[in-house]
Amino acid sequence: MNQHIQQFKADFYKALAHPMRIRILEVLSEGEKNVNELQSILGSEGSAVSQQLAVLRNKNVVHSVKEGTSVIYSLRDPLIKDLLSVTKQIFDNHLVDAITLLEDIRKEP
Repeated sequence: MNQHIQQFKADFYKALAHPMRIRILEVLSEGEKNVNELQSILGSEGSAVSQQLAVLRNKNVVHSVKEGTSVIYSLRDPLIKDLLSVTKQIFDNHLVDAITLLEDIRKEP
């Protein structure tokens, strides 16, 4: 496969590779929000939220629209919501495997 395509994919995943950015996407998957709403939900300072939103915006993961003095953010592609759901399923599967292994270890003499 073309190296440029692989780099594009890697850059996309790098944009997701931060706990606050993941949480922002989870919140936005429920509907559009302005920065103040995101700050309140995330319990984080405005500068930290704005910095992470800038990364997501620069990688075309979120979309922003200025309405008066507010900037409203939304997912650029609704499939991001599906990606988050599939990721959760993968993590759930890994946790089930880990729990099963732990249970087996505890049964050993």
